[in-house]
Amino acid sequence: MSTTAEASQGRMPRQIPYIIGNEACERFSFYGMRNILVPFLVSSILLAYLPEMDREGAAKDIFHTFVIGVYFFPLLGGWLSDRFFGKYNTVLWLSLVYCVGHACLAVFEENRTGFYTGLFLIALGSGGIKPLVSAFVGDQFDQSNKGKAKVVYDAFYWTINFGSFFASLLMPVFLKSYGPSVAFGIPGALMMIATVIFWAGRHKYVHVPPSPPDPDSFLNVVRSALTGPASGKGLGTALGGSGVALAIVSLALVPALGFVKAVLIGLGLLIALVGIGASLQLERARGRHPDSAIEGVRVVLRILIVFALVTPFWSLFDQKASTWVLQGQTMRIPHDAWWWPSKLVVTAGQMQALNPIMVMLLIPFNNLVLYPLLRRLGYEPTALRRMGFGIVFSGVAWILAGMIQLWIDGGDPVSLAWQILPYLLLTFGEVLVSATGLEFAYSQAPRSMKGVIMSFWLLSVSYGNLWVLMTNAAVRNEVVIGQIASTGLSENAFLMFFFAGFAFVAALAFALYARTYPMQDNYRTAA
Repeated sequence: MSTTAEASQGRMPRQIPYIIGNEACERFSFYGMRNILVPFLVSSILLAYLPEMDREGAAKDIFHTFVIGVYFFPLLGGWLSDRFFGKYNTVLWLSLVYCVGHACLAVFEENRTGFYTGLFLIALGSGGIKPLVSAFVGDQFDQSNKGKAKVVYDAFYWTINFGSFFASLLMPVFLKSYGPSVAFGIPGALMMIATVIFWAGRHKYVHVPPSPPDPDSFLNVVRSALTGPASGKGLGTALGGSGVALAIVSLALVPALGFVKAVLIGLGLLIALVGIGASLQLERARGRHPDSAIEGVRVVLRILIVFALVTPFWSLFDQKASTWVLQGQTMRIPHDAWWWPSKLVVTAGQMQALNPIMVMLLIPFNNLVLYPLLRRLGYEPTALRRMGFGIVFSGVAWILAGMIQLWIDGGDPVSLAWQILPYLLLTFGEVLVSATGLEFAYSQAPRSMKGVIMSFWLLSVSYGNLWVLMTNAAVRNEVVIGQIASTGLSENAFLMFFFAGFAFVAALAFALYARTYPMQDNYRTAA
C-alpha cells in the first residue's frame, strides 16, 4: 500500500479537513439544485406541453428518476475506483463532470434536451463519487485510530447537513427572486469550489491503490460456486441461471415499464437470485479459492440482505423533497404568528431546511446524551438496532403526514407549521439509518470490496425510489383508483398511510434478520 500521509498513532488524521470541506460545498451544490427541482419543473415551460393537472405527477417522476440515477451510478464509480484509478483520481475527474452538469442546468433552463442532459451529468458525477468520498474517509484511518472514525463519520454527516441546510433555506428564495439561471448557477459555483478544496489536499491523503486482478475476487468465487463440481441437486446453479435469464427478459419490458424501472427490476432479480444461488453452493468453491475468500463472499451476501431491508426507508425519506413539498404548497404559511420566521421561510420548499438543521442537533444529542443514557440503562444501541428503529420512526412520521393530509382534505386551512413534527421524526429516523449505515458499510466490507460495498449501500436508495415510481404508476390505473376511492381517503392520504405500513413491515423483517447477523471488523491494520 502506498501512503502519502502518515497515519497518526491514535490521533485524528490531519488530512480530514480537506475531505470535510469538500463535502460541505459539494452537498450545498447537490441539495441546492435537488430541493428546487420539483417546484421549478411544475412551473417551468419544460412541462408546459402537459395538462396542468398532470404536471405535479410528471415532476415527481422526473425527480425520483434523477435520484435513482444518482444512487445507481455509484456502482460505476466504485468499480472504476477499485479496479483502475483509485478513489482520489476517480473522485477528481467525476467532480469535473459534475460541474459541467450544473452548468447545463443554469444555461438550458428552457431546453428539455439540455436540461435533462445536465441532470444526467449531475447524476453521473454525484453518484460516481458518492461511495468513494465516504470510503476515502475510512482509508485515512487504521487500527491505531479507528475509534476516531465514528466521530469523523458523524462529523462527515453533520457537514453534509450543514451544506444542505443553507442550500435548502436559500435556493428556493433565489429561484423565486432571481430565476432558475441564478438558482442553478450558485450550486454549480459551489461544486467547483468543492473540487478545488479536494485537489488541494492531494499530497496529504492516504492513497489505497486499486486492487489488482484477483483470481479470488467476489465475482470469481461466486462463479466457482455456481459452476463448480456438483455436490447436490444444483439448486443454487438453477437459481443463478434464472437470475441471469430474468434480468435479460426484463429488458423486453422497457416499452411498458420504461428503461429505468426495467433495468432496476432486472438488476434486482439478478442480484437476488445469483446471491441466493451462490450462498447455497459456496462449498463448491472450496479448494479452488482460499477459505478467507469464501468467507468474504459469505459476509458480502449477508451485508446485501441488510441493505435490501433498508430500501423501504429511502422510499419514505426521499419523498420529503417531492410529496411533502407539494403537500406544503397547499397549506397556509403562518406569517401572522409571532414565532414564525417570516423573513426566512417564505415558501413551502424551505421547510426542507428543517431536516439538515435537525440532523446537526440530533447527532451530538444522540452521541452525548441518548446513547450514553441507553448504555447506563443496560441497552447497547448497536448499529443494527439503530437502523431498525430508524425505519420505525420514518413510518410514524408518515402516519402524521397522512393525518395532516386528512385535515387538508377536510377543507380547513392548515398551518404549514404542522409539518414540523413529521420532519422531526423523519430526521431522527434518518440519523439512525443513514449516518449509522455509512460506518456499518465500511466496517463490514472486506478490503478489496469497500468501494463496491459502499456502492451497494447507495444502490439501496435507488430501489427506495423505484418503489415510489412503481407506486405512483400503479395509482394511475383505473382499478387501483377505484379501490382507493372505496376507502373514503384521497389518493394522497391513502399513499401516505400505505408507505407508513410499508416501513413497519420492513422494520419487522429487519429486526428478525438483525438478530442473527454476525458483525465484522474490517478496518485495515496500522501501517
